Amino acid sequence: MKSNVLLWSLIILFFIPQTVVLANGEKDGEEAVKQIAEQSYHLELNEWKKQGLDSVAQFERAIPPSSFTNVDDEDLLPSSESHGYGDRVFYWRNQKSLTVEVEVDKEGLYEIGFDYFPQGDLIMPIEGAIQVNGNFPFSESRQIVFPAKWKNGTEDFKTDRSGNEIIPKQEPIQEWMQVKAEDSTYQYKRPLTFHLNEGKNTITLQNLRGEMLVGDVHVTAPAQIPDYASYVKEHPDAAKPKKRTTYEAEHPLEKNSSYIRPMAEEDPSVHPYDQDHLLLNTLGGDSWKKPGQTVTWEVEAEEAGYYQLSFKAIQNKESQSPVYRTIKVNDRVPFKEVEQYAFQYSKEWYNETIRDEKGDPYLFYLEKGKNTVSLKADPSPNARVLFTIDKVMRGIDELSLSIRKLIGNGQGNRDWDIEEYLPDIQDQLNGWADQLKEETDYLLSLSGGEETTEIASLQIAIERLEMLAETPDEIPNQLTQLSTGSNSAAQLLGDISTDLTAQPLLLDRFYVHGDTSLPNPQAGFFKKAKDSIVSFFQSFTEDNLATAEVSDDTLEVWVNRPRQYVELLQNMTDQNFTPETGIKVKYSLMPDEQKLVLASAADTQPDLALGISNWVPYELAIRGAAVDLRQFEDFGEVGKQFSPGAFLPLVVDEGVYALPETQDFFVQFYRKDIMQELDIPVPDTWEDVTEILPELQRYGMNYYTPLAQESAFKAFQTTAPFIYQFGGSLYKENGIGTTIDEEDALEGIQFMADLTTIYSMPLQVPRFYNHFRYSTLPIGVAPFGTYVELTTAAPEISGWWDITPQPGVKQEDGSVERWAPGSGQASMIFDGSGKKEDAWELLKWWMSSETQTEFAVTLQTLFGPEYMWNTANLDSFAQLPLPDEHKQVILEQWEYLREVPKTPYAYMVEREISNVWNKVVFEGENARAAVDDSVILINREMRRKLEEFGYMENGKVVKDYTIPTIETIERWLETNE
Repeated sequence: MKSNVLLWSLIILFFIPQTVVLANGEKDGEEAVKQIAEQSYHLELNEWKKQGLDSVAQFERAIPPSSFTNVDDEDLLPSSESHGYGDRVFYWRNQKSLTVEVEVDKEGLYEIGFDYFPQGDLIMPIEGAIQVNGNFPFSESRQIVFPAKWKNGTEDFKTDRSGNEIIPKQEPIQEWMQVKAEDSTYQYKRPLTFHLNEGKNTITLQNLRGEMLVGDVHVTAPAQIPDYASYVKEHPDAAKPKKRTTYEAEHPLEKNSSYIRPMAEEDPSVHPYDQDHLLLNTLGGDSWKKPGQTVTWEVEAEEAGYYQLSFKAIQNKESQSPVYRTIKVNDRVPFKEVEQYAFQYSKEWYNETIRDEKGDPYLFYLEKGKNTVSLKADPSPNARVLFTIDKVMRGIDELSLSIRKLIGNGQGNRDWDIEEYLPDIQDQLNGWADQLKEETDYLLSLSGGEETTEIASLQIAIERLEMLAETPDEIPNQLTQLSTGSNSAAQLLGDISTDLTAQPLLLDRFYVHGDTSLPNPQAGFFKKAKDSIVSFFQSFTEDNLATAEVSDDTLEVWVNRPRQYVELLQNMTDQNFTPETGIKVKYSLMPDEQKLVLASAADTQPDLALGISNWVPYELAIRGAAVDLRQFEDFGEVGKQFSPGAFLPLVVDEGVYALPETQDFFVQFYRKDIMQELDIPVPDTWEDVTEILPELQRYGMNYYTPLAQESAFKAFQTTAPFIYQFGGSLYKENGIGTTIDEEDALEGIQFMADLTTIYSMPLQVPRFYNHFRYSTLPIGVAPFGTYVELTTAAPEISGWWDITPQPGVKQEDGSVERWAPGSGQASMIFDGSGKKEDAWELLKWWMSSETQTEFAVTLQTLFGPEYMWNTANLDSFAQLPLPDEHKQVILEQWEYLREVPKTPYAYMVEREISNVWNKVVFEGENARAAVDDSVILINREMRRKLEEFGYMENGKVVKDYTIPTIETIERWLETNE
């Protein structure tokens, strides 16, 4: 490792005079990187049009699985195992692919569809990628989604202990489906089309995630959708019945997301409504805002004919912009005018009769008997704005990177002639501003001239860009206005993109009717007034999860989590734990976890606290307010479900005062497409990282570590891994003093600083997630939160990234030390509880593998993939609905979980390590000298805090403060002695 530092120093000194040559090489490298990714579908489509290519008029071909060209016979299931398909089917999974050959008579644009039967847990989407003749034709072809269908487990909603209706369990619908390949972000209103040459072509579907059975592959001409004038002529003699039929929106036939859920609205305008209880009386809202989410209802017509459709809706999107739905009848878009139908902003319930611009209702043809009506969330009217924003954000990112390379780490207040280095910077900034102005005008046309939040934010972003263009020499000192600040142009554009993509809509009911009047969507004034008065008085007595007095025979539990978590936990407890044990439990939302110490001092504490930060049990335990869980005979058996290193911050002396509840992880994320294309190996050690850095940086890219997070304060979770991996420690064995000045720890601190000062890793990265998506940081170490973001909010690169354990330091025996913290939440019992045995029973049940798995799966099923539950229970984590290969990596990294033990003066050690890093990186101070100064400050604070808690008196040690180790925890779990 030290030889690498010397080598880098020589390289830097040798090549400084050749800055221009390096810059040119870097530019060539960036051009090479751009060739890795295909251009977007809309750009490719424009080029095809210019070449004279167009959609073919008529073509339809179905290729059965028996004709797939590259599949193993063992993956072709017999007809008897095809779930009623009636032919052999292909079992598509585990990164396998299928290839078909299709011959066409005419070169042109074709649609590609698949018959499929979803398999597996279905919570995470099934995803694939399509290649045509060996290539990805456009970037969107790298991710094709195969939705599953879901339904409510019951239409008779059950109630909880308070009589409020509970969201029913969701069940997947087991049936064959067909889908045409669409953009995974649904920014195009029609399915994707693919360029096929005259003659033979190959189409390959590569597995990215999930599993399914595949039947026929369909290659067809794009479907033609008539306009409304043509549509109503299809049945010229059809009747126009007068009858009105009402359907409750919260009872759909099916949906393609399990987490589009019924909602309880406390509003007398909604039906059904009960003043005393919460009823699930609406559908959607924020649970129905993701592009492509579709809800289908079954309707019945007594006679065939043309009917009107009206939806009782509330569309109170915070930005006040319209949202859009694609309307289908019997799985078909009946006419073009309802492909992108707008629901305008309204704070109040209103009846939206589907109509044209003049206000004349559209008529929809229904067959006699059962029919289906579907609404699909559709962001495609905003697509052109989103494309422009994405283009500008990429440009800003590249410009910011160029400026950072130019100014280095310490920009200070130096004067710059920026145009000498970036001569076209003014034209760039003004050009982006002009493009955004065009999109502002377009959004105004969509909103009917009303200024929405997105429009206002666009105008601010434009002002930022124009201001920077006026004084380009000030940009190096004003990067917070361009890209890094919370109110920068880049941040504003990112927020706008998120807002425009979201399409929330809440429905109460809908009507299938003729030319008849509709019920008033609003309750009358007197009914609302009466309801408001009654609700006011009920608020003094109702059970609303607030902390309150509970009966003596009931366990009181405070939970530091959002309401939906607490409601689910209460329902699971009432249905499972209480009937089995007879122990009653009342959960309450915790107002502020920091007030637990005060509550304990005032003897108003609960019996248990769940979901609290892992430092809280320590603060309570050292003050004698927490129960030592080792007093329970089965503690060892229970504790074996967790990583031993997770207990370290929960220990005081010989006691363990909480159980780990959730657990973070730091793993290495990398872009498979970029690393493979550039033939850069994925590093296993920090030495490997330093070896690939020159190649990454040659292409204008870099490596990310959490040290580059925006805050100047570097917490233990970012600094401790380097000290641990180099063999160092933080405290003396007896707890009386720090060891960060010892050689191993010092080596780790020095290397931690060298990553920035010598190896030129990024100094500050506002958000790794964005840089990872845009390829400027295609590899780096990041936590659980980044995993959730990439899994749920980066569809354009889904399947093209992966994770490995984080890099470590190779030892003499060839092993690699990857020690890292994994801060999470914990659960504890209060010493003031009079029901300690019952509390322990509840804690054991809550943290058991069965309960944790059920909670995690239900949470994601009801609320979406972003509600991943990173349980600390290792057996339960292995059963979660995540890709198996990712779970194995995370579990492997958790073998090196080593949390930082708590001491009364731990905060001072954490602060001073951070200060050392800042002094070395920003001020060029010698690492050893900086550490020596910090040790003096740490020891001064240590003596003060240890005297406060009785470990020292008058500067002399009274008793040792034992620092727990993983070996100690393992012994306790094995013997509980």
